[in-house]
Amino acid sequence: MIEKFDDSTALLLVDVQRGVNEVKYYGGPSGKRNNHSAEENMRFLLTEWRRLGRRVAFTRHNSREKKSPLKLSLETGKQIEGLEIHSSDIVVEKDVNSGFIGTSLELELRRSGIDRLVVVGFYTNYCIETTVRMAGNLGFDTYLVHDACAAVNTLGYDGTYYEADLVHHMSIASLHGEFCTAISKEVAMKLCLEDCLELERVQGNE
Repeated sequence: MIEKFDDSTALLLVDVQRGVNEVKYYGGPSGKRNNHSAEENMRFLLTEWRRLGRRVAFTRHNSREKKSPLKLSLETGKQIEGLEIHSSDIVVEKDVNSGFIGTSLELELRRSGIDRLVVVGFYTNYCIETTVRMAGNLGFDTYLVHDACAAVNTLGYDGTYYEADLVHHMSIASLHGEFCTAISKEVAMKLCLEDCLELERVQGNE
């Protein structure tokens, strides 16, 4: 069984900034991302979280890399439409992959009585994966909404090209059962209202 999400559960949106769609920067000249429904699924979840009055947290990426589109000083560093920050939200700025390194995220979550995280955002194979791994290691009961995040293609060490969809699913497979429990948007929405008796929490490393 997975217990209903309650006031101890925060929705964590990772790097939901316009620059994530500058896919050639991340994936090269033939850069592609998968899951173009990710933003809409995030909007559904964010709307529900706000309706229920539960905590929302954001990481905002301010890259160290000179040419990165994820700089807060650029237009591409701004929030994606419909995923704007409210004054009551927890917000941290980061310059590396993990939302917990060099930020006050863990402290602010703990102070708010949060011990469960529902994670969405960009990119599955970069900042989502790193943040979820750390969340699990820090003892948060962590859920990754697999259809509310997206990945970009990548090149392997030997030059092999890996499609974005494959990268996305392999990242989730590596996380599920060890660092988090992967769930769909529909399951996340249901868990906002009731226990899911038919589902199993599978986070390991505890």
